[in-house]
Amino acid sequence: MSRIKDLFAKKKKNVLNIYCTAGYPRLDSTLEVMKALQDNGADMIELGMPYSDPLADGPVIQVSNGKALANGMTIATLFDQLKGFRSSIRVPVLLMGYMNPVLQYGFDRFCAAAAAAGVDGLILPDLPIYEFEMEYGPVIRKYGLDFVFLVTPETSPERVRQVDVLSTGFLYAVSSSSTTGKNKDLNEQQEYFRRLEGMGLRNPVLVGFSIRDRASFEAASLHTNGAIIGTAYIRALENADGATGGETGHVPDIAGATKEFLSTILT
Repeated sequence: MSRIKDLFAKKKKNVLNIYCTAGYPRLDSTLEVMKALQDNGADMIELGMPYSDPLADGPVIQVSNGKALANGMTIATLFDQLKGFRSSIRVPVLLMGYMNPVLQYGFDRFCAAAAAAGVDGLILPDLPIYEFEMEYGPVIRKYGLDFVFLVTPETSPERVRQVDVLSTGFLYAVSSSSTTGKNKDLNEQQEYFRRLEGMGLRNPVLVGFSIRDRASFEAASLHTNGAIIGTAYIRALENADGATGGETGHVPDIAGATKEFLSTILT
C-alpha cells in the first residue's frame, strides 16, 4: 500500500495537504519547510517545482516560484536535496509542477528519480488525459508513483468518472474555476462538493483553491476527505522574519511561522 493510500485508510476526514514551493524562501530551505509542516500537523505535502509560467497559480505562488528560480532551484537541484529525505519525512509527498520542465529533464528519468528519492506521487495539471493514457501513464505506473487529476465545478460527470478511474491516491477538486489564492466563499460550493460525494468515487477527494483558514478548511472538508492549502501558507512564510529581504543575513523563522500558521487551521 502506498503512503497516500495508507493515509486515507487511517484518516477518512479532515486530511490536510499543504503546498510549498521547493527552494523558497531560500534555496536550501526545502527540507526545513517540509520538516516544519510534518512536525506541526500536515498530513501530506505537495512540493511545488518552480516554473516561470505556472498557469494555475495565483500571484502569491507565482512570486514564490520566481524567487525559487532566482535562488537557483532546478529539478536536478531538487532531487539532490531530496536524497535521503525519508530519514526524517514520513508523510506522503507529491511533486506538483508543469510538463515543460519535466519533459526537458526527461520524463522517464524524472519518474525514476522521483521514485528513487521516495516521492509518492505527481500532480501535473497540464498533462492531458489522452497523452496520459497513451504515453505517460504507463511510465508513471512503472515507477510506482501515484498520479492525481484535477476536476472543477464545470467538469462533466462523465469526465469526473474518467479521471477517477485514471487517478490513484486522490482526486483534486478545484473549488472554483480560477487561479489559486482567490478568497471564494466555499459555502457557496457545497452543492458541487455534495455532487462529488454522491458519485461514489473510488478515490478520496481533496479540495484545493481558496482554503486559507480554519473556517474554509472545515467548509471544504464537510463533504470531502479534506483540503489543500497553498497560497495562505506561502504568505505565512513570506511574512516570516527576514523572508522578504529584511536584515542582511537574517534567516527566516520557518519553524515558527509554520507552527503559528498550522495552529490557526488545526486547533
